[in-house]
Amino acid sequence: MMKKFLIASALIASILTASTYAADYTIDDKGAHASINFKTSHMGWSILTGRFNKFNGSFSFDEANISASKVAVNIDTSSLDSNHAMRDKHLKSDDFLDASKFPTATFTSTKIEDKGNGKLAITGDFTMHGITKSLVIDAVKVGEGDDPWGGYRLGFSGTTQIAMADFGFKMDFGKVDLELHIEGIKN
Repeated sequence: MMKKFLIASALIASILTASTYAADYTIDDKGAHASINFKTSHMGWSILTGRFNKFNGSFSFDEANISASKVAVNIDTSSLDSNHAMRDKHLKSDDFLDASKFPTATFTSTKIEDKGNGKLAITGDFTMHGITKSLVIDAVKVGEGDDPWGGYRLGFSGTTQIAMADFGFKMDFGKVDLELHIEGIKN
């Protein structure tokens, strides 16, 4: 009887502590469970929204030691989609992203801070249009758990803002808000 109790206790303890260890995740860009969206002023008249359809990345998350966590994301700049083909062509031109010359934008975390209640400040190097700037993503843990396909998932949402002028665009309409929804599949 005591042996069964010890085995059951050990099993329960291992299950309860399993999510507190660092784990590596691949961002689920294939299943459309992640998105990188943007919005900006359209010449002061309205708000332009869009997204990047192609990106990939990974993250490591350690709930017991948040500062040891890491994020790396690659964005295909030619996948910009504002739901208007002519505008997308202009935004991908050398007036803005210059996607043919700079096909990838990247974000690599340099520091992750626990702000409490599932909130994080993710500082990192964001490179776009050949220029690297530090930025902070205000993130929140959405949830985690077993998925119906036998995997384990963890999700976050975050926001940040960049200035077009900081990245050397020929045309500058000011600030761009980025909204990120990231769901990772445990490796």
